[in-house]
Amino acid sequence: MPLVAHLKELRDRLVKSLIVVFVVFLGLYFLAGDLYMILARPLEILLPEGGQLIATGVASPFFVPLKLTIVLAIFISVPYLLHQIWGFIAPALYKHERKVAIPLFISSVLLFYAGVAFVYFVVLPLVFGFFTSVGPEDINLMPDIGNVLDFCLKLFFAFGLAFEIPIATFLMVRAGIVTTEALASKRPYIFVSCFVVGMLVTPPDVVSQSILAVPMWLLFELGLVFSRLIPKKSIEEAAEAE
Repeated sequence: MPLVAHLKELRDRLVKSLIVVFVVFLGLYFLAGDLYMILARPLEILLPEGGQLIATGVASPFFVPLKLTIVLAIFISVPYLLHQIWGFIAPALYKHERKVAIPLFISSVLLFYAGVAFVYFVVLPLVFGFFTSVGPEDINLMPDIGNVLDFCLKLFFAFGLAFEIPIATFLMVRAGIVTTEALASKRPYIFVSCFVVGMLVTPPDVVSQSILAVPMWLLFELGLVFSRLIPKKSIEEAAEAE
């Protein structure tokens, strides 16, 4: 296909993706308030007596749920968005590359969703429980709804990306950038790096940092296991055959 045809196809797929995101957004918009309360539920049930969620901005009651609805619309549309990306790049791949790419696409989506679910059901209750228990007794805790949303989204994306570590490890090994033996020999450095990343992207407490760092390290080990399942030689042979 000529370059113009590729650009036209890319434009059509972008338009389709935007339409799907917009349709999902419209379906969620009327539930925006309820969706926010579901998001804030792990914090709301841990607030001490007299504590409550507040809005410090005049427009916050409107824009905060709206922001959450937009993010959720994109989040729910991810499978379709990846399908459009796959439809655009698949014709340029060899047969053996498509066999590897399809499981990687599916597993990357599932791992990202797993990371978000892990945050909501495990991380948020622990983190909120820590912060609501360490404050002075004479201070009423009244979190701002905008700050709560930004905090949750930060954790969602941090853990969602962290759960992609097995995919990244697999791709680096398969591409020949690094070997499984070299990665395995650097386990101590990677373990420390996981805690450094946890320190940078989570609240400044040991519990939150460990909740991110330990799964990151375990996911790295999982990526090494997957990388050893398919010998590199077989992939090279398949490429040469095609």
